[in-house]
Amino acid sequence: MIRLSGLETDNSAAFLPLCVSLVPDRMMLRVRVLLGRSWRGFKTWPSAAVEVKNEPILGFQKGSPERAELQKALDNLKGKTEEIPCVVGDEHVWTKDLRYQLSPFNHSHKVAKFCYADKELINKAIQASVAARKEWDLKPVQDRAQILFKAADIISGPKRAEIVAKTMIGQGKTVVQAEIDAAAELIDFFRFNAKHAIELESQQPISTKESTNTTLYRGLEGFIAAVAPFNFTAIGGNLAGTPALMGNVVLWKPSDMAVSASYAVYRVLRECGLPPNIIQFLPADGPVFGDAVTSSEHLAGINFTGSVPTFKRLWKQVAQNLDIYRTFPRLGGECGGKNFHFVHSSADVQSVVMGTVRSAFEYGGQKCSACSRMYVPDSTWPQIREQLLDVHRNIRVGDPVEDFSAFFSAVIDDKSFARIKRWLDHAKSSPNLSIIAGGHCDDRKGYFVEPTVIVTKDPQDPIMNEEIFGPVLTVYVYPEKNYQEVLRLVDSTSPYSLTGSVFAHDQKVIDEASRVLRNAAGNYYVNDKSTGSIVAQQPFGGARASGTNDKPGGPHYVLRWTSPRVVKHTHVPLTEWKYPYMG
Repeated sequence: MIRLSGLETDNSAAFLPLCVSLVPDRMMLRVRVLLGRSWRGFKTWPSAAVEVKNEPILGFQKGSPERAELQKALDNLKGKTEEIPCVVGDEHVWTKDLRYQLSPFNHSHKVAKFCYADKELINKAIQASVAARKEWDLKPVQDRAQILFKAADIISGPKRAEIVAKTMIGQGKTVVQAEIDAAAELIDFFRFNAKHAIELESQQPISTKESTNTTLYRGLEGFIAAVAPFNFTAIGGNLAGTPALMGNVVLWKPSDMAVSASYAVYRVLRECGLPPNIIQFLPADGPVFGDAVTSSEHLAGINFTGSVPTFKRLWKQVAQNLDIYRTFPRLGGECGGKNFHFVHSSADVQSVVMGTVRSAFEYGGQKCSACSRMYVPDSTWPQIREQLLDVHRNIRVGDPVEDFSAFFSAVIDDKSFARIKRWLDHAKSSPNLSIIAGGHCDDRKGYFVEPTVIVTKDPQDPIMNEEIFGPVLTVYVYPEKNYQEVLRLVDSTSPYSLTGSVFAHDQKVIDEASRVLRNAAGNYYVNDKSTGSIVAQQPFGGARASGTNDKPGGPHYVLRWTSPRVVKHTHVPLTEWKYPYMG
């Protein structure tokens, strides 16, 4: 639905309304655009309103159409190896450095064969992107947004099953975890960011009778390097797609462990009208990619999700090369967390247990927001412990494709498995730690780790401080009367500040915890688990070692990837150089 309102213009030709066609109701999108492509002649600024709703999460019940479509997609991928090239412009390139993406729960299955871009190819991609940038940046934002709206519709409909299936097989997700990621969240990123980009155009400075003042939201001068993680297909699409939406050109380095689903998303964008050279698809060795992009004078920004050491390395390289750049690069990063559940004696025990099980163990604890440390008062620990162990006994870990009753599957690869195993060995050998559930792992067929619950006597043990990124929860049982001291402990124990939850029904405690933990989490939950943020409802990100807290999924994120230009058009000629007081 297109509606024009609040506009007065002396020049009807100046206003070229954007035509956005209605999508089907099932896509949950309704768009009203009140934007023009030319501002000259307006007496009042045009306003913009783009209405978007969060994509519904499908249930995949037995006998449902979506279950049948997904099963067909899974069957089509079974035992197959997809060949995925590097893509620069319209050229599909194969280098000699061949790699394979393995299925985490069946590492004998090579999900994808791909190749690493070398330094020469990365530099070629940079030059091609920079050459394409000016024309892309001059396109009206409505045209760029329409590509993301269309891509969201395609992913919501005909490509949904394929991308969900590739996320399940390639990244080891259960059906619900793949659905909320590769379908719902990715669709929401595309739709809401497109909405925010269009609405940003209406944020204009004050004009007067003497002058008209206009802000133009340009892309950054150069290219953006998008470095994506394995754990969310949606994040890769957002890291590359949102800067492109804002008029930038992007080099997208997908994770080796998510190449299959990422390439499917890239192809959807291209099929929906994304021109060549706007997003280059470049699997690559991390240091080789980092060295190449940070040594280019055209680097304008890095959009990153991954580990703290990698982000620090990139940041240092940018600092060392600062004198060569044409502009100061924008650095945006999300680096994980050591997320907490703080439980007060007034909390609802069942809510604590169910929320903690989901937060700590869904997707094998491989969410940036997963709870890995919990603080429980001694008065309620017996109840919480009993219920936690009852649930633990019923958790199934297995093949998410063959067994839809599996709660989670294998961790992503051999490196992750080895890291988690070292923590389990630490728990078994430390006098401060006791494993009360789980603790075993097996990598013969897949990289399987049991959901593990550990109790610590020492709240400062390294296991309470360092990120594990696996299905490992450590509990510190504190004297109920010392809850205020423990709140300060929660805030100071870890260098991270991503997510955290407080479970309590005493409002004074809730208020006190909010003050003490003000800087302890960028996404803070009261009586809810620390995972499950939804685009536009809980924009995501944290500070401290967790990153630059740019809140993707929120209305301000798009501004991060623009370089605004303000134009003053004076209507009254200046006729005198002297000021009146000069006589």
